Amino acid sequence: MSAHILVIEDEPKIAQIIQAYLEKEGYTVTSAADGEEGLALFHRQTPDVIILDRMIPKVSGDLVCTKIRQESEVPILILSARSTEDDRVFGLQIGADDYLTKPFSPRELVARVQSLLRRANHRPANVPTALIFNGGHLRIDPNRYEVRKGDRVIDLTPTEFRLLLLLATHPGQVFKRERLLEEVHGAEMMVYDRTVDAHIKNLRQKIEENPKKPQYIQTVFGVGYRFTGEVTSA
Repeated sequence: MSAHILVIEDEPKIAQIIQAYLEKEGYTVTSAADGEEGLALFHRQTPDVIILDRMIPKVSGDLVCTKIRQESEVPILILSARSTEDDRVFGLQIGADDYLTKPFSPRELVARVQSLLRRANHRPANVPTALIFNGGHLRIDPNRYEVRKGDRVIDLTPTEFRLLLLLATHPGQVFKRERLLEEVHGAEMMVYDRTVDAHIKNLRQKIEENPKKPQYIQTVFGVGYRFTGEVTSA
């Protein structure tokens, strides 16, 4: 079965170009011209990837992204004319997995969609059934693609899960931002340094008791990040 892509874009020509290129690759594509319609289609169709413009009528793209992220881990690619670094970081902070600016290359957009699908469908090999830290306060289950904080399931995006799993399976090891960027987007993608910082900030908000004093993901200033949770036997 082909992957289903939901495109929420109010410029008809852009939506048509996106649909044509994705359908050429064998994907099923549904389009919405505003945020209200986009949310309705999301709830009815359960897409595999969402391409979302930030500047859409009725319900803003930012609010659409926030609402979807509250109930789903579906990969979201923001496509926007807002192109400053702060705009991109904000998009990631509200839950997007990737951010592409207009004008854009349709071929690059297809490549990014393919990358998101690969990462969403990937299941790491040679990883224990569950990783347990700090007396059971944090539990990561690669097979279920599930993270628990105490008894509560934590909703992570596919990108956030992969970053957390990479760090947690190498406790104490310092990862440079470049290595983490490669894990998020692949070596072929053009990305920027603050991408990882935005994803790490989101992770801390979700798994740490006090994100300002993290006990799991520590910053190594000028280098990157390392995982410092204490391993607990299952």
